[in-house]
Amino acid sequence: SLSLMGTFLVRSGVLTSVHAFASDPSRGVFILCILLIFIGGALSLFALRAPLLSAGGLFAPISREGALVVNNLILTVACGTVLTGTLYPLVLETLTGDKISVGPPFFNLTFGLLMAPLLVIVPFGPLLSWKRGDLLGALQRLYVVAGLAFVAALVFFYIEHGGPVMAMLGLAAGLFLILGAAADLWYRAGIGKVKVDIAWRRLTGLPRSAFGTALAHAGLGITVLGIVAVTTFQTEHVIEMKQGQATEAGGYSIVFDGMQPATGPNYTEDRGHFSIRRAGAEIADVWSAKRLYTARQMPTTEAGILTFGLSQLYVSLGDATHDGGIVVRIWWKPFILCIWGGALVMALGGFVSLSDRRLRVGAPSRKAKAKTGKPAAPAMEPAE
Repeated sequence: SLSLMGTFLVRSGVLTSVHAFASDPSRGVFILCILLIFIGGALSLFALRAPLLSAGGLFAPISREGALVVNNLILTVACGTVLTGTLYPLVLETLTGDKISVGPPFFNLTFGLLMAPLLVIVPFGPLLSWKRGDLLGALQRLYVVAGLAFVAALVFFYIEHGGPVMAMLGLAAGLFLILGAAADLWYRAGIGKVKVDIAWRRLTGLPRSAFGTALAHAGLGITVLGIVAVTTFQTEHVIEMKQGQATEAGGYSIVFDGMQPATGPNYTEDRGHFSIRRAGAEIADVWSAKRLYTARQMPTTEAGILTFGLSQLYVSLGDATHDGGIVVRIWWKPFILCIWGGALVMALGGFVSLSDRRLRVGAPSRKAKAKTGKPAAPAMEPAE
């Protein structure tokens, strides 16, 4: 629903944005109808099924239920903060006619401050028991993980030779999430306390929801590592280049080999060829182009993108200069693929959890209940 709302705002012309290149009121009405179906359908399902929900039992604040409540509260407040920052300029303009803009500083400050405590407490959740947990016991299990995460962050910080101190804390938080997810499986399998074969049987005998939880938390840690690395260690160069000239980015040498015209099915373009070298040897090449779509006379810039492991190099062409050169923008974004890879790992964790057999056979059968008039016994005991 929120994704559709963003699409509606920039495609309907309500909000002026760089993404609003296809603004059309009729298209906006169509998207608004889809949005009403999604929100109305969700609320209708909730209204139909809410009377069937039963209240849960009591639980202590320090418990797995308490951790889930805190998790939901933080995520809900963070979502409301982003939604408020997005819609506030529109509401203010409608009521008073004043125009303001809410930019990255607002979202980075508010969302970052809200998510920071969540990143610290997430690894504690799986280590707490249902109903009543032992916070001290969880701390004793995670202090080694926290130390390893901090040391690894220091090493990474030293390798990158620079960056603000807060980056080190962000890297430590991401590694803490990953190692904390592994620690949960480690302690549940009893690795180091029992024989290897017994630990292996315990590990393979864990429910899929345990592995889904570990994957989801590790995926969040991977995404945090990607965000911190890109935000802190990315580089951007804007340089005028002539044929044969080279520049450095991300430890690679980018050589401009020249321009050549080309024609596509519905556009013409001027393409620039760049050779990527390392230690004097050419390891890759990339094309970047400035296109003109002839039907609508709309110019676009097509950046050349190269992937090196988890990092990416972007090369984009600017305007030509009077002396035969061209302005080139080069971005080096280290570990940027961790952002998207972490999201995929989180999604995989959700699918693994949903594949848990207990979620498919643990519920009473409606057919058996209808015949006997009494609730059928569950096929399996509920999860702990």
